[in-house]
Amino acid sequence: MDNFPQVFTEKQQRSRRQVASWLLIGVAMIVIQVLIGGITRLTESGLSITEWKPITGTLPPLNDAAWVAEFEKYKVTDQFKYVHRHFSLSEFKFIFFWEWFHRSWARLMGLVFLFGFIYFLAAKKFDKGMIKPMVVLFLLGGLQGYIGWFMVKSGLVPEKYFVGHVELTTHFIAALGLLSYTLWFAISLLIKKEQLVIHPKLKNFLLLITAVFVFQLVYGGFMAGLRAAVTAPTWPSINGSMIPADMSSLSPFARNFLDNPITIHFIHRGLAYLLVVLISGWWLLSARINSQTLFNRLRHSLMLIVLLQLVLGILTVMNATSSNLLVILGVSHQFIAMVLLMVLVSLIFIVRKKALAA
Repeated sequence: MDNFPQVFTEKQQRSRRQVASWLLIGVAMIVIQVLIGGITRLTESGLSITEWKPITGTLPPLNDAAWVAEFEKYKVTDQFKYVHRHFSLSEFKFIFFWEWFHRSWARLMGLVFLFGFIYFLAAKKFDKGMIKPMVVLFLLGGLQGYIGWFMVKSGLVPEKYFVGHVELTTHFIAALGLLSYTLWFAISLLIKKEQLVIHPKLKNFLLLITAVFVFQLVYGGFMAGLRAAVTAPTWPSINGSMIPADMSSLSPFARNFLDNPITIHFIHRGLAYLLVVLISGWWLLSARINSQTLFNRLRHSLMLIVLLQLVLGILTVMNATSSNLLVILGVSHQFIAMVLLMVLVSLIFIVRKKALAA
C-alpha cells in the first residue's frame, strides 16, 4: 500500500485524503466496538442473546411477550442456571442491551464501510492500488463477524458458564488485526515521503517490541477470559510471592501456559515489565535521531502510553474484586492497549530499513 514513488495530482491527493478520513472513521468505530465488547464481557452480558440473526435480529424485543420469550431462551443456558439464576426480567434486559448494542454497532460499521465504498467507487475516488486492500478489509470484517458468533457459541454448550477464553482471545486479536490493517491503510494515504525515517536498527527494535506486545495482548485475552485478575488482586507481589505457587499444577505441563489462571497472570505481568524496559530502551536509542515532528511526537507518545498502561494494569489487578471499578478500569486498560498498538503501527510504517526508490 506504499505509493511514495508515484506522483499524484492535486485532485488525486484530495481523493486520497477523503478515503483516508473515511478509513479513520472506521478505525474509531472499531475502537468503540472493542470497548463495547469489553463492557459486554465485564458485565457478563455476552450470552444473553442465544441466536445469531444478522438481519432479523437488528431490533430488540418490542413488547412484553417478546421480552419474556427471549428471557426463556436465556434460561436454558447453564450461565443462567448456575450464575444468573437470581436474575429478574429487568436484570436480563440490562445484559441483553449490551450484547445487542455490541452486535448493532458491528452492523453499523458494516453499513458505514459498504456505503462509503459504494460512494467512493461511484465517485472514482479509488486508484488502482486501493482495490486489493479494500477487498481484504471486506474479508477481515466478515471473518470477524463469524469469529464473534463462534465465540458466543463456545459459551452456549453444557457445563459452560462463559465463553471460552481461547475463543474470546481469538475474537479480540482478530479485531485488533482489523484495526491495525485499517489504520495502516489510512496512514499509507496520508504520510509523505519526507516524513519517513530510515534507520534499520530502530525498525528491527520496533518489530521486536511489537512481537512481545502481541504476546502480551494474547495473554491479556486469556486473563480476561479466565478472570485471572481475581486470582491475585495484589501488587507488587502475586498473593505474597513474586513467583506464585501452583504455576505447574495442570498436566501435561504445557497446559499451564494456556489454561492455568495463575500462570497466565504471572506471564501477563512479566510481559508488561518487559515491554516497559524494551520501549524505554527504544525511546533512548531513538533520541539520537534528528527527525521531524511527527516521529518525535510518536516516540514520546509511545513512552508515555506504556507507562500509563502499566499503572492502569496495576490498578485493574488491585481492584479486580470490585465489580464496578473493574468495569471502568478494565475498559480503560483495554482502550490504552489499543492506543499503544496504534502508535506502534504508525511508527512501524514511518521507520524504514532502507530508503525508498526515487
